[in-house]
This record gives sequence, C-alpha cells and structure tokens, in this order.
Amino acid sequence: MYFTSNFASHLFKIFLRGYEDPTLERHFKGHKDVVSCADFSPNNKQLATGSCDKNLMIWNLTPKARAFRFVGHTDIITGVHFSPNGSLVASSSRDQTVRLWTPSIKGESTVFKAHTASVRSVQFSSDGQRLVTASDDKSVKVWGVERKKFLYSLNRHTNWVRCARFSPDGRLVASCGDDRTVRLWDTSSRQCINIFTDYGGSATFVDFNSSGTCIASSGADNTLKIWDIRTNKLIQHYIVHSAGVNCFSFHPSGNYLISGSSDSTMKILDLLEGRLIYTLHGHKGPVLAVAFSRDGDLFASGGADSQVLMWKTNFDSLNYKVLLSRHRKRVTPDPPPHLMDIYPRSHHRHSAQNGTVEIHPIVADTQSGDPQVVEVGRVLFSTADVRSHDSATSRRDQPISSLGWTHTRPREEEDEDQHERLPGGMTTSREEHSGIPSSLNSTLENIVQQLDILTQTVAVLEERLTLTEDKLRTCLDNQVLLLQQTQQIDGSDQEAEGQSL
Repeated sequence: MYFTSNFASHLFKIFLRGYEDPTLERHFKGHKDVVSCADFSPNNKQLATGSCDKNLMIWNLTPKARAFRFVGHTDIITGVHFSPNGSLVASSSRDQTVRLWTPSIKGESTVFKAHTASVRSVQFSSDGQRLVTASDDKSVKVWGVERKKFLYSLNRHTNWVRCARFSPDGRLVASCGDDRTVRLWDTSSRQCINIFTDYGGSATFVDFNSSGTCIASSGADNTLKIWDIRTNKLIQHYIVHSAGVNCFSFHPSGNYLISGSSDSTMKILDLLEGRLIYTLHGHKGPVLAVAFSRDGDLFASGGADSQVLMWKTNFDSLNYKVLLSRHRKRVTPDPPPHLMDIYPRSHHRHSAQNGTVEIHPIVADTQSGDPQVVEVGRVLFSTADVRSHDSATSRRDQPISSLGWTHTRPREEEDEDQHERLPGGMTTSREEHSGIPSSLNSTLENIVQQLDILTQTVAVLEERLTLTEDKLRTCLDNQVLLLQQTQQIDGSDQEAEGQSL
C-alpha cells in the first residue's frame, strides 16, 4: 500500500509540474585538464568547451562525428561563446587575449590584444556586432567584431572583474567581480547606472534572463541572487549549495536556472515556484561550467575532473509546450509589463529542501564512443600573435587555485544501477515510472484544458476592462475640455458685458 500511494504521488507531481527527470546523454573525453567554460552553437549541432589545458574543443553532436581541438592560446582558457549566427567562436584566456575562431577544420582565428591582465569572460552581443570582455585589470571592455577594434572601456570596479554580459537588447552590460559588487552599465552613455552590493564574498558570475528585466548573480558565499533591474530590488535569494557557486545558466524560457558549484553538484531551480527541484551529481570535484542549449532541450557541464557531460533536459517531456507558449504570450506582452515577471514578488531566501530529487546518472547513450579528435590551428600561429610576459609565465606555473577554483577530494563512486529503491527492498526503474495510467492521464489533461480556457477567459476580460478604462478616460478628458471651453466662453461674455457698460 505504501509503494502504491507513493508511486501515484510521484506520478501526480510529475504531471502537475510538467517535467521529468534530466538524463545524462553523452560523456565527452578530450580535455587533459580542468574544463572551465562551455557554450552551445545556435543550431545545437556543436558544443564548444575551454580548458586549463589551453585548448578549445569543438564537439560535433552528430553521432560518430569528429571533434576539433583548436591550438593557439598560450594559457588557460577562461570563457567561450558562439556568435548569434554560429559562424564564429570567441574565447578568452589568461594569456591576456581574446580569439575569434572559425568552428571548422580550417581553424582560422583572429587575435584581440584585449587587456593588460587575464581575461575572465567573453560574450557576443545579440546582433553579433560587439564583444564584451572582463579582466583582472579591473576593467570591462567592448570591442567591434567587424573591424576588430577596441570601442570603449568601463572602469569602476576596484578589483578583478570575473564576468560581463550584454542584455538581450544590447543596451546594458552587467558585470561582477572580486570587489563584491554587481554593476549595471548603460552602453550608450557608458556610465555605471546601478550597483548591487549584498555579497559576503566575490561575485563570480552574472547574466540577464531572456526578457532582460532581471539579472542573476552567483557568489563565493554559496548564494544565487536574482534582481529586478526595473525596481532595483532583490526578488529571489537561493542558498542551496554547500560551497561557492561558480557558474549558472538561464533556461531559454526564463522559468528555470541551473547552477554549478565547488560542492561537486549542479542544482536546477524552478524560478516560477521559487524552489530547488533537482540536485545533479556526475562530476568529481568543482563544477565550473554549465550551459543550456539555445532551445533548452540540452545542457552541458564541465568541471575540475576534465569531464564534459551533455544532459537531456526533459523539463517539457509531456509536450505542454503549446499551452505554455499561449500563456507566455499573455504574460509577456510587447512592451513588457511594469509588474515583476519573476515570482515571488517579495524577496525571501530559498534553502535546500529534503524533498528535492537527487540524480546519480549513467550515460544514456552507450553506443557512441569517444569521438576522434582532430587537432587544428597549431601551424597557423606565430609567436608574434601573442606577446609573452614574465608575469604571465609565472602565473601559468601557479596551481589551479589561483583562478579561484579549488580541487576537492573525489566523492566515492555512486551506485551505477539507475533504479530507485523502495520500501521492502523493491526496486523500480525510470521506464516503469513512465507507465502512467490512461485514466489519470486523461483526467489531468482535461484539468489542464479547463485551466487553459479559464486563462483565456480572464485574458479576454482583462482586455475588455482595459478598453472600458480607456473609453472612460477619454470621456473624462472630453468633459474637462468642454468645461474649460465653457469657462472660457463665460469669461469672454462677462468681459464683453463689462466693456459695453
């Protein structure tokens, strides 16, 4: 009886929340040191990763396709990002340069002498015309891609800048760093327009949500925070990791966020419900890179164990995407509403809960072996491309902890049997969990349809109420005008009478 009730409860929760558990799809081997960054191509056919082995890897996601190893940087690669059309990949490095690569076997690249210290991050603007970089020289710089020229610098940080990101419309830049601040910049005036300072340690990563109305930031104090930049208020505060948070990525829908931490785990947060829903294991040591694909169906992770893992999201496996898109159109009109679109609207902390699902994965795709790696780019570069410095050489000899990352002792190997243990020693596999009774399925689908109808009805009523308010306002404005005209006529009549007398 206990098994039946819990199993039914689990299925009911899956239907209500609209997603199933993430699964590990592929495991890429090719890096020889810590994996520090990752990004998917816009067409989801390639995955780029950077590493402390100084190499950029382009993994072609087609089964049995070759992977490319790009050689050119002379120090640790710290950031990587595809251009919006996928024709270029930008990489930043501790060798103080940024490179633009062609993600093909040609391996051609262009070098930007970007900063006077290590470059921590790089990102394209949404139109692909600009790059933004963050550096240990305490500056954020913006570059023109087409002419390959420096445009301007943003200088207000007082310590290393770890990350900088464009807003979706390109009008703002968010940056964070070891001065324990997150700064918001206006790209037209090139001025710092806001500062968020509620941190107990370094601010390690920052990014905008898909609508550009909020920014999230992570910290070495184990926290994740989400700020509404229209009201300048902290609206969500998560303390779900037991060590510093190194990276995170918004799901394209804006409803979920995945984070990677030095506690060797990844956490998936439901931002609409304001709670932790998954804890993912798989890396032995700090997780330093996480990234959702552009369509949100996949996400990748990399860490201090030199592994690159690719996961299938499964958040919308019940195919309610059409319903969600209808709701999204209603709740995210153009222009955006003045109300906050990330809930809850009042700031409060969210801590890890015992009810969250923990996943200890095995690779789902056991047919595809490690891809053949083709090394390209070595002969294309001369020593004149990047100036070597004694200080850079000395930094290269330092341990990995100098980047702010620390190795931890590997966890014991998890049980590879992907079965959930139930009372009485019984086990049930994930496949059995997908065997949902048809009666329950149809009942819940009817509920969802009725909710959709109610939602549409409310939307129509809201539109009619808005029209009514507009008409009333117009009538009031007309009455005010008539009253003013009447007063003017009366005044002119009285003036005329006075003159006649």
